[in-house]
Amino acid sequence: MPEGAGGGLLDRRLFLRRGMVFATAVGAGTTQPAQGEDPAWLHEPGAPFSAYGQPAQTERGTTRRIGANRAVAGNGVSFTPLDELEGVITPNGLHFERHHNGVPRIDPARHSLTLHGQVEQPLSFTVKSLLRYPMHSQMLFIECGGNSNAGWHTEPMQRPAGSMHGLVSCAEWTGVPVSLLLDEAGVQPTAKWIIAEGADAGAMNVSIPLAKMRDDCLVALYQNGERLRPENGYPMRLIVPGWEGVLHVKWLQRLELADQPVMARNETSKYTELMPSGKARQFTFTMECKSLITSPSHGHTLPRPDIYQVSGLAWSGHGRIRKVEVSADGGRSWAVAALQTPVLARCFTRFRIPWRWDGRPAVLMSRASDEHGHVQPTRAALIAERGRSGYFHYNGIVSWAVDEDGSVAHTY
Repeated sequence: MPEGAGGGLLDRRLFLRRGMVFATAVGAGTTQPAQGEDPAWLHEPGAPFSAYGQPAQTERGTTRRIGANRAVAGNGVSFTPLDELEGVITPNGLHFERHHNGVPRIDPARHSLTLHGQVEQPLSFTVKSLLRYPMHSQMLFIECGGNSNAGWHTEPMQRPAGSMHGLVSCAEWTGVPVSLLLDEAGVQPTAKWIIAEGADAGAMNVSIPLAKMRDDCLVALYQNGERLRPENGYPMRLIVPGWEGVLHVKWLQRLELADQPVMARNETSKYTELMPSGKARQFTFTMECKSLITSPSHGHTLPRPDIYQVSGLAWSGHGRIRKVEVSADGGRSWAVAALQTPVLARCFTRFRIPWRWDGRPAVLMSRASDEHGHVQPTRAALIAERGRSGYFHYNGIVSWAVDEDGSVAHTY
């Protein structure tokens, strides 16, 4: 078999060959030969219909991992278990959460969206009225600006990949283009920004450039084909493709057009970063080019030297992923991974590559590039550019160390 790079990485085209056998990266299980009598379920009637499907009983351990603020009820996050999922779509029940003051119980019959400020005609939209508008659907990731912030720590944190990098998820969002509502209200020439506000008890509000809102933003009503769930913004939320998650205001109730940003808490004291020069980064909206190996990763075990599938996710707020390279020797050499198609703009892209592990210590890394030339930086390069005073927009290369015994751990 042709080698793709040092450290045992193989040519990605080997996935197309019949007869390739891959070991499992997460345990000592192997393919079992058929033996004994038929199992009971081949002969006994099954369970009746259910009104809403649930995971198999044996799979109910795949859940969001909660990081709640013990001092403030309803404030905190829950992480998507990226290391337990496949493909690119995040199930609705596993989409990450970020709440500032809990999940409001909203009666959709009493909720509305007000569009006002520097417009010709202020308007109010009920949920029922929005459901009559032309809809647009798009598969998009949403990533919290604080995702992967453990990478700024001086020592590598030892947690599953999803528990460090799982404040990002990907879904098909369906809703009404904001541009339609703006055209209906009529925008005054002085308007340059839109202040979006949620209906939660924290009255979450942020400023977004008018040009972006006109370009591609949605008032979403559906997620993955069903109506939004309460924790994901029911009955309506804002979708701001490719930009940081704080802007995707949930439980959306107000859009105010203005000539300047509102300078709210989440764009001044938060989501700004002091740079080594003494200047602060502010309004750094776009989520940068990034990738992450999800299997094998921390907590997984390679049972023996064998051929394994290295798999992960890549995404960029700038557009489509163009290439993902994988290294098994700590970045000394790289091989190009296979990308699952279709590769969509500002959407998760699944990558895979076969790897022959010889039983010796190895360091696995992935590096993404997008269609606009952005390349995922090393952790050292990111820290050299941004310093250690920041907290947001970490997109450095993630490294997993494979020990001789097959255990996998986070490493720098």
